[in-house]
Amino acid sequence: MGSYRVAELFTSINGEGMCAGELAVFVRFCGCNLNCDYCDTTWANEQDCTYEVMTEEELLCQIGEKGITNVTLTGGEPLLQPQIDELIKKLLQYKEGSLRVEIETNGSVDISRFIFEDAIEGDSKDSLCRSRPVFTMDYKLGGSKMEAWMNTDNFEYLCEQDTVKFVAADVADLERAYEVSEQYHLNGKCNIILSPVFGRIELERIVDFMKKKRWNDARMQLQLHKIIWEPDKKGV
Repeated sequence: MGSYRVAELFTSINGEGMCAGELAVFVRFCGCNLNCDYCDTTWANEQDCTYEVMTEEELLCQIGEKGITNVTLTGGEPLLQPQIDELIKKLLQYKEGSLRVEIETNGSVDISRFIFEDAIEGDSKDSLCRSRPVFTMDYKLGGSKMEAWMNTDNFEYLCEQDTVKFVAADVADLERAYEVSEQYHLNGKCNIILSPVFGRIELERIVDFMKKKRWNDARMQLQLHKIIWEPDKKGV
């Protein structure tokens, strides 16, 4: 049985992503392999981060008691947790697949091992997409100073339920996001979200860029939790 370093476990609304505004149970794990220039959860990545060690059964019990069907595993980088694949499988199987399990991942970790092909019937793309977690995967742009660590092989495993999130600090980042989307044929393959680095780029610039490119497959999104609460508030 696996055990996991959990920095936070709480219920709130999804602040971003395709389920923005919906209730979700968040499990935030400690640790990350990147150091983004604009990271808003650096406290969860520090060596001295306060955390609780929880087993799979303890996590399943606490999540089940919430009565919320959206579950988001986040961090830090959740996919770095040892045996996280076992936890994901158990969440997917919980109460006959009643949970929508979303993984917020930073784009550097290979996601292919979390596509549990042996757990599905048939081999169609549709059956695959229904039988694995939903990925909201960042592609770190130049403003993050982490683009060199992006694993572009991950794009192969995304489908229509998944999302690629581009967090832009300036227009150069927007240009690069569009270039990546074109290069890897993301338009129409998965959801595309453009999100501003909080306080660094004028929101009108993102809208103007989308209009200029006629970027029909992208959507701009603000982080609701930073609007409703103080931007650095935990547990929301």
